Amino acid sequence: MENEAAVSKNFIELIIEKDLEEGHIKQVHTRFPPEPNGYLHIGHAKSILLNYGLAVKYNGKFNLRFDDTNPVKEKIEFVESIKSDVSWLGADWEDRLFFASDYFNQMYEAAVKLINKGKAYVCDLKAEEIREYRGTLTSPGKNSPYRDRSVEENLELFEAMKQGKYNDGERVLRAKIDMSSPNINMRDPILYRVAHMEHHNTGDRWCIYPMYDFAHPIEDAIEGITNSICTLEFEDHRPLYDWVVRELEYENPPKQTEFAKLYLTNVITGKRYIKKLVDDGIVDGWDDPRLVTIAALRRRGYTPESIRMFIDMVGVSKSQSSVDYAMLEYCIREDLKLKAPRMMAVLDPIKLIIDNYPEDQVEYFDVMNNQENESMGTRKVPFSRVLYIEREDFMEEPPKKYFRLFPGNEVRLMNAYFVKCESFVKDEKGEIAEVHCTYDPETRSGSGFSARKVKGTIHWLSAEHAVPATVRLYENLINEDNEPTEGEGTLNLNPDSLKIMETSFVEPVLAEADKEDKFQFVRQGFFCVDSKDSTVDNLVFNRIVSLKSSFKIN
Repeated sequence: MENEAAVSKNFIELIIEKDLEEGHIKQVHTRFPPEPNGYLHIGHAKSILLNYGLAVKYNGKFNLRFDDTNPVKEKIEFVESIKSDVSWLGADWEDRLFFASDYFNQMYEAAVKLINKGKAYVCDLKAEEIREYRGTLTSPGKNSPYRDRSVEENLELFEAMKQGKYNDGERVLRAKIDMSSPNINMRDPILYRVAHMEHHNTGDRWCIYPMYDFAHPIEDAIEGITNSICTLEFEDHRPLYDWVVRELEYENPPKQTEFAKLYLTNVITGKRYIKKLVDDGIVDGWDDPRLVTIAALRRRGYTPESIRMFIDMVGVSKSQSSVDYAMLEYCIREDLKLKAPRMMAVLDPIKLIIDNYPEDQVEYFDVMNNQENESMGTRKVPFSRVLYIEREDFMEEPPKKYFRLFPGNEVRLMNAYFVKCESFVKDEKGEIAEVHCTYDPETRSGSGFSARKVKGTIHWLSAEHAVPATVRLYENLINEDNEPTEGEGTLNLNPDSLKIMETSFVEPVLAEADKEDKFQFVRQGFFCVDSKDSTVDNLVFNRIVSLKSSFKIN
């Protein structure tokens, strides 16, 4: 049994348990450290839930910390959106909310300490010169001509940088490590740069800002983080991380561990690409339901439970791989199938008129809210002479094996009666406008009628009682199987990623639906009330996912 338990743990858990057992750490302390330069996406959800989950599993602590060291790209809007997303996913940071900018004084003092140790110097090379001096993957770099400045001169120049005496890019502070290192990150990396920018948290108090690779290990050390868990692209940065905490002589330095990023097929996760889509008006914001930002997934109708299920299924490893988007869709179907009430909605309506049904009569059918979950009870659904049905549920000249309405054919109206198509009416454009039927009152649903069978069942709405709604049908924003459209670079944009049905109808009970409420529309898929655009007078529903799944559980 012990071997089975060990196999079920991921490699990070095994590292943590070994460190606990050997006394290297006393209490697990993790953090999620986003830069507030955009909205979080599904990949960040993996990091959030991993870090928070480890803290919970080992009775440790979890910090939410903003790595806000680059005022050029950061906004309060992004800070607030990230806090909302992390909370929505269920990661509770309690009173452990921090900002890297709160540590700017300590970071400055750390830089001064390195200068005093002869481990940092002020460099006058321009950015392009620094790149040239750095060398390549196959050739070593060469020392800056300013590398051997005295400690006193470096302290004076660094203080002048802090006092705002130099323009942006005029001088930088660099670590003095090894310009011949096979790891380019160790070739005297920049620690501080001049940037005369207003900061969202510190205002204009600073005009020099630390680089991420310098600031991050200091933040972790100050907060007492035991496990600095990050994605694989930071693996080559780990020697610099270790160098910083070692040279600054932290008593209990944090340990960096890398895991594989989450890559999803047919989605866009890069902030730069998402920002371009937003700026170009291709999507209507960072929360457009075609995106996989956490805000977009929430608006589309995904639940925290479905995302947690998805992240659990993906697992944690050191091997990079892509995950089929269908797996995420499978998770939301699984989560909603017993939760969501099953309602009738007609997205592309035509009228069905029952010629032999009393004109002024309205009757109500008891309909189960979810046939797979009886505890959800029933509701009353009105039925009358004039109904709406889906346009695709009638064909003038049907192909073989079409079992819905066509002249002379009989179908069951779901939860109601058998009706037989007698005739139809076209409008001036030649499109079907009305289907005329007769009904058999002996075939009322629940009556036990069995004199004859029908192969087709269709859903419907009473035209008198139906509530108008706009329905948005979403597909993947990109298609990796298609060649890129000219002018769209490598995004492979799908021109059919959004279809808006503006003349749809839903059951009257949905007039009372709240934003983010979720439903299964019979035969159509799972839908939710749009949190942004839906109003009492103009209901808007987003399709979360269709009913059909291409994802298979092995």
